[in-house]
Amino acid sequence: MELIDIGSNLTHESFQQDFDAVLARAQAAGVNRQVITGTSIAASEAAIHLHHLYPARLFATAGVHPHHAADLDATALQQLEHLAASPAVVAIGECGLDYYRNFAPREAQRAAFERQLELAARVGKPVFLHQRDAHADFIAILREHHAGLKDAVAHCFTGQAQELDDYLSLGIAIGITGWICDERRGEHLKQIVGRIPATRLMIETDAPYLLPRSLRPKPPGRRNEPAFLVEVARVLAEARGESVETCAAATTATAQVFFGLS
Repeated sequence: MELIDIGSNLTHESFQQDFDAVLARAQAAGVNRQVITGTSIAASEAAIHLHHLYPARLFATAGVHPHHAADLDATALQQLEHLAASPAVVAIGECGLDYYRNFAPREAQRAAFERQLELAARVGKPVFLHQRDAHADFIAILREHHAGLKDAVAHCFTGQAQELDDYLSLGIAIGITGWICDERRGEHLKQIVGRIPATRLMIETDAPYLLPRSLRPKPPGRRNEPAFLVEVARVLAEARGESVETCAAATTATAQVFFGLS
């Protein structure tokens, strides 16, 4: 099986000591390509750097996470626009709204989100979206801007059926993580993922976060890594009533088209 991890944070410090081994384990598991998430100007630059080191395997997004929304001033926006033009960058984001932690004022979050949607429309690249406890404002902003967007994916979808319906009504793709492997928090996802069209469904680890709790044997420590995407595919396929091979082929094909990967 070939898999594409559409959201890994390989620039995270937890990967510094064994980066090559992490990549090797991913490839051995069939995770041959990854999209490295840009969450700030610095993280986006680091993701682009990884692409230059591994141009056939690692690709970048460029964006400012809502936690850092207050940092997206005119200068930072100009820097982001420059990064967005790089061929290494296959999507704009991670961008959106996070009212769960509110690390940035909500007004600043909404402004930064809109600026990045406008940027995505200008450069003609899809957006990589983040939303937590902010669905009403999030979907309202998307409805205002979606006509100008090339495409969009709801990264790490954990919502309920109504949120899923709202996203699908706008044609937004859905990214499923190891959240679906969590018997405490993810059981509801198993009931609704069958409603997602195969052409709108992708998978991701969000490594080093969201280690799949269903992994057996359990790995030492709590760090997630791209090789564990196989477990996300297995649980997702079971929930959809299809083989893991079918799920892998479909999500890989969708990711290739969505991000323009060769």
